[in-house]
Amino acid sequence: MNHTVSIIRTLSDEDKRSFITLLRQKNKRNDTKNIQLFKLMNVHDEVKGLDVKIYGKPAKGAFHALCKRLHDNLIDFVASKSFEGETSEEMDILKLLLASRIFFEQKQYKIALKTIQKAELKAKTYDLYSILNEIYYTKIQYAHLNITTPLETLISDFNNNKASIQQEENLNLFYATVQNKLIKKHKDFAIVIRDTLSKFGISITQDLTFRSLFKILEITNTAAQATRDYFTILPFVEEAYTLIDTREKLIDKHLFYHIQILYYVANAYFRNKNFETSMRYLSLMKDQMDKYQYKYHRRFYPQYILLYTLNLNYTGNANLAITTIHAFEDAKHKEQITYLLDLKLSLIVFYFMQSRFKEALGVLTNLYHSDHWYAEKAGTIWVVKKNLVEILLHIELNNIDLVESRANSFRKKHSVYLKNNNENRALEFLKLALEYDRKPEVATTDIFRNKISNSLTTSTREQEDIFEISFYAWIRSKAYNTELYTTTLKLVN
Repeated sequence: MNHTVSIIRTLSDEDKRSFITLLRQKNKRNDTKNIQLFKLMNVHDEVKGLDVKIYGKPAKGAFHALCKRLHDNLIDFVASKSFEGETSEEMDILKLLLASRIFFEQKQYKIALKTIQKAELKAKTYDLYSILNEIYYTKIQYAHLNITTPLETLISDFNNNKASIQQEENLNLFYATVQNKLIKKHKDFAIVIRDTLSKFGISITQDLTFRSLFKILEITNTAAQATRDYFTILPFVEEAYTLIDTREKLIDKHLFYHIQILYYVANAYFRNKNFETSMRYLSLMKDQMDKYQYKYHRRFYPQYILLYTLNLNYTGNANLAITTIHAFEDAKHKEQITYLLDLKLSLIVFYFMQSRFKEALGVLTNLYHSDHWYAEKAGTIWVVKKNLVEILLHIELNNIDLVESRANSFRKKHSVYLKNNNENRALEFLKLALEYDRKPEVATTDIFRNKISNSLTTSTREQEDIFEISFYAWIRSKAYNTELYTTTLKLVN
């Protein structure tokens, strides 16, 4: 049942209206409950007790069957919409191919050759290698009827296309291999990515499809997120997007991939503290989201707002960032739980940087699920950040008992994970934060400042992760008695 609710949340308002119309056309009886169930699931967060609402009494068996029928109808609807939109070109090309084969069988050779040539040109435009394979197979079968194209040329085209199919398969192998190494927590992912690309004979060239480039950037972004090493991957991301930028005529066809790629590029620049370039790519992303009557606007809006407000905050526009998040309507994007949680945590941090600690704590208090639940939805690193920010909030609000209990809980839950993942600086940071909390006057001493310098700073400041800098800024502001937000911006810029 929860899966059905999740599917409903992916639909636009227009899609929902179309689906209800479809159900009305399918229903043979007036007492069918599927439309009523759909509307209830569309507006209710909790789906318990819906059998009573629909049937007027408990009816688990009938309700389960109704839910299954609605779920199946939704799957059919989503699949049909996909065929109508994203795969219309594929369907058109397949029709041309099938028509050409019929013409060949009927000995209408001139129209057959013309039709299959049209199918080939369209398939090439959209990088449809599997369909091209069938097209070349058919052209070779009837090569003796085509006096304008030598058989050797057709065989060469066929073999070149086979190589493209193999490249697509190699990309899937690359994707699976890097994902597997991510799970096994390999340390140097920049090397892993380069070595894996080389292993499967993949190079970043204009021969790659949009989908292929998307997959490469997706796994690169995942690796960078896991290691927080966006500095190393930036040249790679820039090179990949340059190839996409040179093929603007294909952008509309691959709109979904293009929007997500723009997000990855904007995010890479943000994490490298190049905010102006990040915002430029975000603007391009927004333009693509608004195309075709906002076709993908709802799908990508949460992640767009997240990165947009982060850029605002780190360019001195914290109040606008806070206002923007407050204006964001969570209820419209409940299926995007990871980005919603990122927005909540960002709002807490933005308030914290402005020394609006009670407001930050108010947002934090509303995150009432267990750490295990949040780790499943947003990842362990998200939970670590949340718990560290909570400890700092209690330090600022002088909640002495809560500081100690939260710190003990943090060490118990996360010490092993942080040590295993070479994240010892988080534990060192916590140690210094607690030392300051117990005796604030030590913060401005040379001994304490040296501890900060020795345990938290690195020699590669330009490569430092922006979020780690934000934590470091807090302890530095205490050591040098400076305002937190100003310190943060100074360190970041």
